[in-house]
Amino acid sequence: MRRRRRGPEQGGGAGAAGRAGSLLIVRVDGEELVTESGQTVAGLLLALGRVSWRTTRGGGRPRGVFCGIGVCHDCLVVVNGAPDVRACQRLVRDGDDIRTQDGAELPA
Repeated sequence: MRRRRRGPEQGGGAGAAGRAGSLLIVRVDGEELVTESGQTVAGLLLALGRVSWRTTRGGGRPRGVFCGIGVCHDCLVVVNGAPDVRACQRLVRDGDDIRTQDGAELPA
């Protein structure tokens, strides 16, 4: 994963989204990034150095990956406007808009 540079040097392309190792462009909390396909949203966020990307609805306590298999629901994020997406289960797709989730959010 790397910060996106402006210009035509990006690889991948529309047909490359399904191949492991192809480059994808995603947005995380407003920042455009170039990453590889085949990894989960949680993997991307961990590669960025983030250990939490959601807060609890009651006390605003930070949460991130706990179980890593989709059981605990601690790793929830908003992807393309849809809240409560389990980051450990969702594979990154080209053009994804991923953002941290504050407490409980209703769908847009």
